[in-house]
Amino acid sequence: MKLYCITDELSVVSRALAQQADFIQIRAKELSARELARLVEKAVRLGGRKILVNTRLDIALAQGAGGVHLPANSIAPDRFRALAPRNFLIAVSCHTLDELRRAEQEGADFAVYGPVFATGGKQPIGLAKFAEGAAAVRMPVYALGGITHSSAPECMAAGAAGIAGISLFTAAT
Repeated sequence: MKLYCITDELSVVSRALAQQADFIQIRAKELSARELARLVEKAVRLGGRKILVNTRLDIALAQGAGGVHLPANSIAPDRFRALAPRNFLIAVSCHTLDELRRAEQEGADFAVYGPVFATGGKQPIGLAKFAEGAAAVRMPVYALGGITHSSAPECMAAGAAGIAGISLFTAAT
């Protein structure tokens, strides 16, 4: 099972790498550009090309990260791709079927789709809607939102290419 960690802490980067995470998204929205660049630099030293940076293509490129993660309403992935080196990954967060289709059409390498289960904020889409979305596109779709180690197999059975999460890597296992 592929794992996608979302974090703003270097200690979680280390933990996710120990858990064999395939990708680690650095999402530290409250940091200044300089602080984020320092965090990403340290994360890349630990995780190399497994590190993706939330929204900041400039920092991802400057620090040698493996890619960037965009919100669904961002600039189209193919516009970013024109500026990025070969094999640079572009992921997109999606919350609707239309967003998934648009992300694929605009050149995303993969999407993170959800929330599948209840979390603190957004209304969950559920396993049936997740399965519909994953089947509607050819790109890999990672399940996100309220996923636990025990519910991860259900997501995989629903067509997930992998599991994305925050608490999966911060909670005791």
